[in-house]
This record gives sequence, structure tokens and C-alpha cells, in this order.
Amino acid sequence: MRRGSWVLVAVLLTGLAAGQMPAKAGEGWLHYGGDAGGNRYSAAAEITAGNVKGLREAWTYRTGDMEAHADDMKHSAFQATPILFSEALIFCTPFNEVIALDPGTGAEKWRYDPKIKTGYRPGNQFVCRGVTPWVDAAAAPDGLCASRLFMGTTDARLIALDAGTGQPCLGFGMDGEVRIDPGMELQWPGEFQISSPPSVADGVVVVGSSISDNRRADAPKGTVRAFDARTGKPVWAFDPVTRGAKDHPESWPRGGVAERTGHANVWAPIAADEARGLFFLPTSSPSPDFFGGMRAGDNRYANSVVALEAASGKVRWHFQTVHHDVWDYDLPAQPNLVTLQRDGKPVDAVVQVTKQGFVFVLDRDTGEPIFEVEERPVPQDGAAGEFLSPTQPFPVAPPPLVPQTLSADEAWGLTWWDRKACREKIAAARSEGIYTPPSAQGTIMYPFTAGGANWGGAAYDPATQTLYINTNRAAHLITLIPSENYEAAKAAEPNEEISPQAPTRWAVKRELLLSPLDLPCTPPPWGMLTAVDLSEGAIKWESVLGTVRDIAPVPVPLKWGVPNFGGPIVTAGGVVFIGATMDNYLRAFDAASGEELWKGRLPAGGQATPMTYVWEGKQYVVIAAGGHSRAGTTLGDYVKAYALPE
Repeated sequence: MRRGSWVLVAVLLTGLAAGQMPAKAGEGWLHYGGDAGGNRYSAAAEITAGNVKGLREAWTYRTGDMEAHADDMKHSAFQATPILFSEALIFCTPFNEVIALDPGTGAEKWRYDPKIKTGYRPGNQFVCRGVTPWVDAAAAPDGLCASRLFMGTTDARLIALDAGTGQPCLGFGMDGEVRIDPGMELQWPGEFQISSPPSVADGVVVVGSSISDNRRADAPKGTVRAFDARTGKPVWAFDPVTRGAKDHPESWPRGGVAERTGHANVWAPIAADEARGLFFLPTSSPSPDFFGGMRAGDNRYANSVVALEAASGKVRWHFQTVHHDVWDYDLPAQPNLVTLQRDGKPVDAVVQVTKQGFVFVLDRDTGEPIFEVEERPVPQDGAAGEFLSPTQPFPVAPPPLVPQTLSADEAWGLTWWDRKACREKIAAARSEGIYTPPSAQGTIMYPFTAGGANWGGAAYDPATQTLYINTNRAAHLITLIPSENYEAAKAAEPNEEISPQAPTRWAVKRELLLSPLDLPCTPPPWGMLTAVDLSEGAIKWESVLGTVRDIAPVPVPLKWGVPNFGGPIVTAGGVVFIGATMDNYLRAFDAASGEELWKGRLPAGGQATPMTYVWEGKQYVVIAAGGHSRAGTTLGDYVKAYALPE
């Protein structure tokens, strides 16, 4: 393996909330996450566990990026999930072009190019995960921009387009766009960007941001910004870092230190509850990630699910999943807004999956845990100047989806030689289980910063109350370096990830825990798909996800599971579809048993979440196949659709 390779709403679209519009000739996928609550569920049932083996390619579309953006593809990831809206299949490319296709044939209907800046390296690659629809109920139904699309861009713009033509909505902002001011001078153009789709509720459109990690403590703020969906005028802004000595002193005990702290941004998609008029934010860690000496306290609202009132931006409630994060264990995925049956009664909940492999299940009105969460002691003795939390929140149920401890005796290797090397690496580092603090000695971080769960999120089947989530099982070695030694360390290992974390006293080196053969030192499987029964808080089944076919020195399809980026979807036909893996396949699993039923070969990496819809009576499954440059998968510019033969 090469180093570096590595919705409860049934979306029938027939009884939509105000501000949404069905595709007239079809039904299926209206939002990035299937519905505004991110459940990645479809009521389509033509494709079943019994006939999915008959899926065939229906059509293929190419965006042209391999030619038009040849020089920038090496810094890109095609992570888009199309939506079915205004009688078209609509998605964005990594370079923020918005393209509308005929859902039955894949023929291009229109495209819009915002002409983003290229030729530089964005902190989170060139990436756009999706667009968001909105219907202006006050506009004439056939008027320009009565139905519109919103998209955030790599160069920090919020753009509004007419959904039928792709023309800019000139009455929104300045000629159809709002430029987002990061609030401070950037160190380079790619430090601040928008990668996930906006969210809309109560006529308000909100966007988060993706900000490069570990460069500096005094980094751009992770402000969530809200705009009038019709005019683009600012409505409110929410900064997850509470500023000033008087704000929540129990969480920021040294007061003004928060003035010098950035981030806690929301880079993952935001979930919306239109009926309640609430947005649910998955926030990240304050800056920098691996040393918190300049941000003492639990750091309220960071690493939290935060429920905000759509009209005002006021906090309704919040629940923190990590106190004083020094592990980059930010919330990476859109919350799932689900309805559970508890004691014979429906309970609206928020489900949040995490990088640690936890599943937090919270009451949607109060934020109180539905399944108990315990505060448990965690390892201490942090680096000089650190302020660790003595405890961290652990859900009693469901159980963790991934291993969280790694000992030298558990080291894995293909041969005795590389296993020995892995054993020595682990033995030389601190490895006291999850939440072992970063150290100058070197600390094993398991699971690593890409999960557990990641941005692909989870899928939820309301009929069975089952959550489906893909996870990673790899480790990082985190080593703190005295700040005065940063330049020398970087010069000595220019190809390693060594970051300054300025102006703190510690720089940091983050590396995958790999053997001399560039295989993980953690035992396989390295990627899994798991079904969780949310009625009981128990794991129903686990299935190995992926083979090493496309990342091993020789194409041997050993079913060891592989790191994966992208998420699952689930259908009323009893099928879970997922790409995500590093072996270039779209797969179908039996939702009841976890058995792998079918796989379709992709021409490039499928590091995106698929979607499904019904068009003129036929069910299609679609995935973007364009690869992920950092993961080392095959790059491309394909959108592929599958269907059953006539």
C-alpha cells in the first residue's frame, strides 16, 4: 500500500415542506443528504436485495475537468452528491462548476462556471460536495430564480443560481453572489474556503467554512454566517468561540485567551429542521488542533452539536462531544435528524457520528442524551503548558464502532520483520487508549484523525430504525516538537506533515502509523460498514468494506477493508449503496444482513456519497467517480448511473 493512499424522511417529494419543490417526472434526492435532515434514505424500491445483482451501467457523463483543470487535479477531490431538482440531476465539480443533466440519459442541460481562482493549493483541496435548492414561495412560479440553487465556493463565495437555467440570481448579493470576508488577512489564498453545501430554513441560507489546521492559534474564526435567501443580505453570524472574559468563564477560565483563538468552524454539512426553524451545527476544534495551552477550559461550543434558531442565530442548546480537544476529533459529519420509537412513542432525535467511532443520540428539542452518556476519566500528563480535561463523554450505547486502544502486542505486519518494526514503534510511544494526550515522546492516536466516521456521515432507515455508517481503522503517530526546533525539523523531513502551531510552544508532526512496507501497523480490517439498531442502541452487523486491489503493489483483491471517504445511502428496497473505498467500486449490501450483494467497477475513485432517484418509472443509482488526490486514488471526472435492465 502506498504511503498517503490511504434520510427519518422518506424522500418521495410528494408532501414537501414550504420552500421545496419536487422534480415533476421523478422522485428521490432533493438535498445533498437526501433530505434537509441528512438521512440519506430513499423510498425508492424497484432495486431490491433480490435483484440488485442485475444492475447495469445506464449512462456515463464526463465533466471535462481532466483536460480543463489538468494542472489542479492533483489537488482535488470529486466528493459531490447530485440532487434531483427542477427536472434535472444537478451537482458541482471540484472547481465549483454547476452542471445539470437529464436524469434519464445523462445528457447535459446547462452548466455554470463561477471561474474560481486556480493555480494554488487550497487547504482542503479543490472540492465541492453539493448544491442546495430553495423555492421562493413569494415569487411567480415561472419567474427567474423562483427556484434557485445555492453553492459555496473554494474561493469563499456564496452563489445563487436559477435552477432551471443556471443563470445567476442577480437580486442576490452583488449580481448573484456574496463574497465571504474571513475577517483577517489569510496566510495564503487557500487557507479559508467553503467545501460543504449550504443549508436553508425559514428563508435563511447558512454556510460554514473549511479552514486549514495547525498553522497558527490566531487563525480565522469559524463563524457560521446566515443570509436572506432572497436578497443575500446578512441576517446573523454565530462564532462558536465565545469571546471576552465575561462569556462562559467556566469554559474559558482565562477569559481573553479566546480573543486569540480561531476555528471551531463548521466544515461538514449543516442539518435543518424546517418545522422547528432550527439548524444543527457540527462544530470542530479550536485552533490549533494538538496543543491547547493558549485556550484553557472546555472550550464551549467547540466540538459540539449546536442547535441554532434559524431566524435569529440564537443558541437553543448545545452538546459537547469532546472537552478541550487536542486530538483533532472535530465533528466531521452532518447530524442525522431522525424519529425513534421509544416506549411506543415517537421521539425526534439528533444522531451525531464522530471520528472516535462514537454515536451520540440526543433529544432534538433539548439536546439531552437519549442513550446515557458518562463522563469517564481519561489519560492525563499532557505536554508542558497544556490544560487537559480530566474526563470525556462516553456514550453507554451504542458501543464504539471502532477499536480505541492499541498495544505493542497488537501490532500487525505482513511479515515478521515489518510486524517487529510496528511493535517497536508502538512500544516507543505513549499508547494509553483513546484521549492519550499528544507528547514529545510521540503518542499513538487510535482511531486517527480521518475516523472512525468522517464527512460521508450516516444513513438511516426509518422503517427499521437502523443507522448505517462506514468507518476507518487506522492510527496516527502524533509528536510534539519544541517550537524553536520547528524549522530544523521541517528542513530535515520536508515531505512529512510538520506544522508550526504558532505562536504556541509546540509544533506538531502527524504521520500515519505504517510499517516499512507502507502497510498499517493496526490489524485489518481497515475499513468497515456497520449497522446500528437505534431502537436498542446495539450493533446489528459489521461487514468488511473494500479490498486492497487498487492500492497494493499487485492487484490482489484481498478483503482486508480499506480506508474510505464518502458515505452510504439506504433504500426502501433493503439495499445499502456505498462507494468510498480505495479500490474503485460502487457496492451494494443487504441492509438486513450486511452481505455484499453487488459491485460495479468505477473508472476512478468513488470517494463520494452516491444517491438514488426514480425517473419516469425507473430507479437509478448515481455516483461521482473522480478520485481523491490526498488519498492517492485514481483521478477522473466521471458521473456514472446504474439501473436494472428493461
